[in-house]
Amino acid sequence: MEEKTGNQIQPAAEYIDDDIKTLTGTQHIRLRPGMYIGRLGDGSLPEDGIYVLLKEVIDNSIDEFKMKAGNRIEVDITDNLTVAVRDYGRGIPQGKLVEAVSVLNTGGKYDSKAFKKSIGLNGVGVKAVNALSEHFEVKSYRDGKVRALTFERGTLVSDTTSDTTDENGTYVFFKPDNDDRLFKNYSFHPEYVETMLRNYTYLNQGLIIMYNGRRIASRNGLQDLLTDNMTTDKLYPIVHMKGEDIEIAFTHTNQYGEEYHSFVNGQHTTQGGTHQSAFKEHIARTIKDYFGKYEYTDIRNGIVAAIAVNVEEPVFESQTKIKLGSTLMEPDGETINKYVGDFIKQQVDNYLHIHTDVAEAIEAKVKESERERKAMAGITKLARERSKKANLHNRKLRDCRIHYCDVKNDHKEESSIFITEGDSASGSITKSRDVNTQAVFSLRGKPLNSFGMTKKVVYQNEEFNLLQAALDIEDGLETLRYNKVIVATDADVDGMHIRLLIITFFLQFFPELIKKGHVYVLQTPLFRVRNKRTKIRNKKIIAEADAKRSEKEKKSDFIVRYCYSDEERQKAISELGPDPEITRFKGLGEISPEEFSHFIGPDMRLEQVTLHKTDQVQKLLEYYMGKNTPDRQRFIIDNLVIEEDLPEEE
Repeated sequence: MEEKTGNQIQPAAEYIDDDIKTLTGTQHIRLRPGMYIGRLGDGSLPEDGIYVLLKEVIDNSIDEFKMKAGNRIEVDITDNLTVAVRDYGRGIPQGKLVEAVSVLNTGGKYDSKAFKKSIGLNGVGVKAVNALSEHFEVKSYRDGKVRALTFERGTLVSDTTSDTTDENGTYVFFKPDNDDRLFKNYSFHPEYVETMLRNYTYLNQGLIIMYNGRRIASRNGLQDLLTDNMTTDKLYPIVHMKGEDIEIAFTHTNQYGEEYHSFVNGQHTTQGGTHQSAFKEHIARTIKDYFGKYEYTDIRNGIVAAIAVNVEEPVFESQTKIKLGSTLMEPDGETINKYVGDFIKQQVDNYLHIHTDVAEAIEAKVKESERERKAMAGITKLARERSKKANLHNRKLRDCRIHYCDVKNDHKEESSIFITEGDSASGSITKSRDVNTQAVFSLRGKPLNSFGMTKKVVYQNEEFNLLQAALDIEDGLETLRYNKVIVATDADVDGMHIRLLIITFFLQFFPELIKKGHVYVLQTPLFRVRNKRTKIRNKKIIAEADAKRSEKEKKSDFIVRYCYSDEERQKAISELGPDPEITRFKGLGEISPEEFSHFIGPDMRLEQVTLHKTDQVQKLLEYYMGKNTPDRQRFIIDNLVIEEDLPEEE
């Protein structure tokens, strides 16, 4: 075979026996970690790999609890860097301990005898934790004996067995590998860990998790989950029902859209799946049949619900198990759709006949949704036609090639859209973005303050309508085109105002977009500090700077530091002195495309917009975005701080 280069034909590289390699399981995990845990990351996002490692270890302890072997799990995370998990189950069989934690496709859950409805069935999870940790320990306590193993990056370094008086169970300690190719500069964020642990307790009543000495437990299962996560008032008491392999809870609120929390065998399926689709279909059908009228969309508008099912040998769409693909409850058994449908039809229909006050509250909400839908039916039709035409030649949207809704694309999690202000900022991002995974949507000036308005404004306002169409979330998040919706505005007063207006729009009409963790704010540098190489005596600083730069930039006469705060600026000045050149960026449009590539690349700084029950969203929006100008004016005057501005160049 020959390769053509220019006008010449060059021989292809030699292909010989030595090019064919066989990797051990550990080597393959370390070479291709994404196949086993999804994304890597540094822990700043809840889907980052270190949380998958933690989950894989805890899943095994949860399976012991499900087998009625131990109701307490202790999770200790030290300095946000190392993890220790101790359960009081049966302990891993000691004769196979090495294989159980280090040999792929080895496990005790394949035949479903010991673990009928388990989370981890593929014999991969804890092996990936071992392989991707710079230090990994496991101890199995069984009947007065403890066998302890120590591994370094998947390689066994010690194996001891001794007597013990400790209770039966398993202890796992791991420190994720801080290698540049894996979890560089990682840190466990306590809020993400606590959310994960609380979800485990909602789904396993009677389970006690001690997290760094604090007790986490749930008495009322999914009812507690909804109570703890709802950010608006419920319109009627939460309806909570349990069956043999199913549990559901639901209510309605005055928020727009639909909000679902779904689980399979204790696994939080953040992208839903067949069980969630079945719930949506049958809850609407059952309520419609009860009243003998109404549209499904009106029935589901404002619903907040949770469903958990136990499935034998579940099939997920990826190793990270965030979307259920199974159609059957068990091999050769009935379908998930029928099982969920039969349960809802019987239980919810009976409940509504008994609790007529709840039925009346549901009907009042449905009627309200129906009136609003009919009132804007004409506007909606025109807006959809307008957005379809605009999407053909939409100058506001520079789309990317890979989308979050692309079911079989391995890189769909990386898809993102930057919402920018003005053409100059969007131009810089557009020229420096990754066209495969990063889209850009350009706003025209300040968007409308949508607080207190009905959803009619989403269709009447051209900019909002085009944004909704770009995200494709009119009918829910199942079709969301971008995993990360990133607000990218200037770090000045106007930019902050635009940021608030966009977030208000999402809170008002698409709160689940924020609750599911899809909305972020892009952090861009306030300062550039640079100095000539000839002035910098510390070769380590030059080497570190060059490691992050392209070959072209390495040839520059300057070493550059980008600073996101005044503290970082002061540090850069002390490191790059004497007399460095300092530039203050007053807007995104001032940053060249070449420089912008650093700020939206792999080391991009994002601040996730979160929403919790304690945030009192309605009161906050009313105060900051409502018509109480005198109160806000007094607050601003009382808290005004005047800072001396820096010149652009020093």
